[in-house]
Amino acid sequence: QVQLVESGGGLVQAGGSLRLSCAASRSIFRVVAMTWYRQAPGKQRELVATITSGGSTNYADSVKGRFTIARDNAENAVYLQMNSLKPEDTAVYYCNFMAGLVPKGYWGQGTQVTVSS
Repeated sequence: QVQLVESGGGLVQAGGSLRLSCAASRSIFRVVAMTWYRQAPGKQRELVATITSGGSTNYADSVKGRFTIARDNAENAVYLQMNSLKPEDTAVYYCNFMAGLVPKGYWGQGTQVTVSS
């Protein structure tokens, strides 16, 4: 069973930066898209950023210009560089890979990001 392992979360002051990483425990066939989601307490999980196998990216309006998603196809890994962090970015961040001939989703366990004001 493939596992996605996230790292890089933590506590940071407003205006600071963090870099999240997510890597698969083994090679995954045909990864179509890699996505970061987040879920704040009492809120629904929301899409933060996604990158396709072709390199196309999409961002939530709330993070455009501050966050950058990147992928390493050879390593089956995805990264999220988060700059100019705000308290409202506080959430558990999850990575998701859509992969396979009939794509299905794989999820990481989540990593906590806390931004203090």
